[in-house]
Amino acid sequence: MITVLAGGVGAARFLSGLVQVRPQPEITAIVNTGDDVVMHGLRISPDLDTVMYTLAGAINPETGWGLVGETWQAMGALDRYADVRPLASAAGATWFRLGDKDLATHMYRTHRMAEGASLSEVTAEITGAWGLGLRLVPMTDDQVETRFTVDGEGELGFQEYFVARRHDVAVAAVRFAGAESARPAPGVLDALRSADTIVIAPSNPLISIGPILAVPGIRDELIARRDRVVAVSPIVAGAALKGPADRLMADLGFESSVVGVARIYADVASALVVDVADSGLVDAVQGVGMRCVVAETVMSTPAIAAALAETAITSAG
Repeated sequence: MITVLAGGVGAARFLSGLVQVRPQPEITAIVNTGDDVVMHGLRISPDLDTVMYTLAGAINPETGWGLVGETWQAMGALDRYADVRPLASAAGATWFRLGDKDLATHMYRTHRMAEGASLSEVTAEITGAWGLGLRLVPMTDDQVETRFTVDGEGELGFQEYFVARRHDVAVAAVRFAGAESARPAPGVLDALRSADTIVIAPSNPLISIGPILAVPGIRDELIARRDRVVAVSPIVAGAALKGPADRLMADLGFESSVVGVARIYADVASALVVDVADSGLVDAVQGVGMRCVVAETVMSTPAIAAALAETAITSAG
């Protein structure tokens, strides 16, 4: 059994490689929900949906999120109300784009949760509807919100920072509101305890994996099983392939390199997989206390993704 801590596009691509080399029923993905948001009255779980759409072969390949062949008529129609919306109102905001087909997923999730279903239960239903055989679970059924402190502006929610501001503002601090009282979703701790290998996917270590580790009990399980935990670096040659991981690490006092990633994960993982571009930093990573495995980590083809997944799951212990 293999358990993967996942968040966003990098994790989705890693999992698309993993399902090529291991049967889906042997895989559990524990997915970040710290960037979940309510927009237009709909409950949106971006990381869960990105992983699900990718594994279902329905992701928009140009963006890495949303659905292929999407249309945007609902968002376009909302523009009619832009001039009449009061300044203090968020009604009809279109800065967070939701495609017409994608809306169906959010509508189903929102309605089921209003009926009393948990996010875990609804995720299992949606995953089944997309024909996936792996277990996809949120990190928690409780509300946890990633929030950013921006100098001179106070706090921003995840989507305000990531989408509205295009993650182009300096960040002074990050916190996970609600994490201290959250509980792991049903099955999360069992998946960590029973896994032969636990992989931390190549996701942003601070805001994709960080919220998962902030849920009480999860970090402790990884520490207890550290010799079976392998992390894959999302930083290659000092830069993030997608998103703001490199800038965030620098803003928050971490070295933007595989060595910085190793320092973040040293207490929870025994090995770090780094790209061939960072082979010169093997000794530095090992000096942090982690074994360092060199592989091609830029998943530009399905074959490379599959090879990276095989390397990761055979690097534990």
